[in-house]
Amino acid sequence: MGIPHFLVIPYPIPGHINPLMQLCHVLAKHGCKITFLNTEFSHKRTNNNNEQSQETINFVTLPDGLEPEDDRSDQKKVLFSIKRNMPPLLPKLIEEVNALDDENKICCIIVTFNMGWALEVGHNLGIKGVLLWTGSATSLAFCYSIPKLIDDGVIDSAGIYTKDQEIQLSPNMPKMDTKNVPWRTFDKIIFDHLAQQMQTMKLGHWWLCNTTYDLEHATFSISPKFLPIGPLMENDSNKSSFWQEDMTSLDWLDKQPSQSVVYVSFGSLAVMDQNQFNELALGLDLLDKPFLWVVRPSNDNKVNYAYPDEFLGTKGKIVSWLPQKKILNHPAIACFISHCGWNSTIEGVYSGIPFLCWPFATDQFTNKSYICDVGKVGFELDKDENGIVLKEEIKKKGEQLFQDQDIKERSLKLKELTLENIVEDGKSSKNLQNFINWAM
Repeated sequence: MGIPHFLVIPYPIPGHINPLMQLCHVLAKHGCKITFLNTEFSHKRTNNNNEQSQETINFVTLPDGLEPEDDRSDQKKVLFSIKRNMPPLLPKLIEEVNALDDENKICCIIVTFNMGWALEVGHNLGIKGVLLWTGSATSLAFCYSIPKLIDDGVIDSAGIYTKDQEIQLSPNMPKMDTKNVPWRTFDKIIFDHLAQQMQTMKLGHWWLCNTTYDLEHATFSISPKFLPIGPLMENDSNKSSFWQEDMTSLDWLDKQPSQSVVYVSFGSLAVMDQNQFNELALGLDLLDKPFLWVVRPSNDNKVNYAYPDEFLGTKGKIVSWLPQKKILNHPAIACFISHCGWNSTIEGVYSGIPFLCWPFATDQFTNKSYICDVGKVGFELDKDENGIVLKEEIKKKGEQLFQDQDIKERSLKLKELTLENIVEDGKSSKNLQNFINWAM
């Protein structure tokens, strides 16, 4: 009998590519064969063609259907172009890959969300399929529950909540405010796409989650498909990055006192306006702690923000992109001002770092509830009546966090619980082994 051969297909954004790449390195360690399908555009942008990835992973590409000059920060445009153009091309690609190794043909397709069409293609070819959900299991539970939430009148057919209330998806799960549903910032077109994708995802035998039983234990009663295999923390140096990582930050951190630095990063997609950017800059000055701040370049690699005239920034270092897991594990880091994307959340928890939560969109509001209300390892940065986080709020909550010993202890305890899952006999490790056995 041959070895399991996985075809993996991420939606082309870093928040999907990175956890799937980490899963691939884990599978490769278990002796599995991996074929990684990127869009042509994403493959050119991504710095993942390093030697170690090349040794263990075979990279292939298909076009996303857009022109090189098209604006790929328009996610709706990318999403629907992929849905139109890639499905007809996939069967031929599978045929070509299989022809190269008759003994070890593709036995399972792993997709991230938005790429459900590939599960349909695989299903029609008799190939098993699996989803790697890159958000929290709780956000997946919310999406899974859309039909029931509509039937119960909690949300309407466009996903908009009918009244402000707290809902509980299953008896032991934490109560969540309806205004924190993961699709709260979606329009009707994207909400319909989400609901349709959830139906397609039923073709996936497993819904793998980059989380642990301890972090979200009650959520796993929602569906037997949910399988926690996290935290996926392999190979930070082989991370697929769309931007050049600034390695000088680690030297800078070495010169800072232990637990003194505020780390600020809002992931690969979140955007704030100039007014909010000014408040953040001045808030970091007011807090008067060393800070390491990621100001991501725009798509054409230019930074579009202007720093306010009064901004001193003397205590900080500002960079365009970083090897985040290495940064969070550095002893100088005291707290993480984060958008609460799930990858950042799990990396912060894995490193035992308390959070200042600043969610922007999708499941970030659900994750914020877990950080602040369930795990109690962070504070939310509240907005004023105009929807702005003011500099005074950044100073106040930052100082509060620095003085709170309990939050630091809870963060370290949560780290310990999380790490127990990926030791040899840990729950996540066992789940992953069972998954590989099933794929064969």
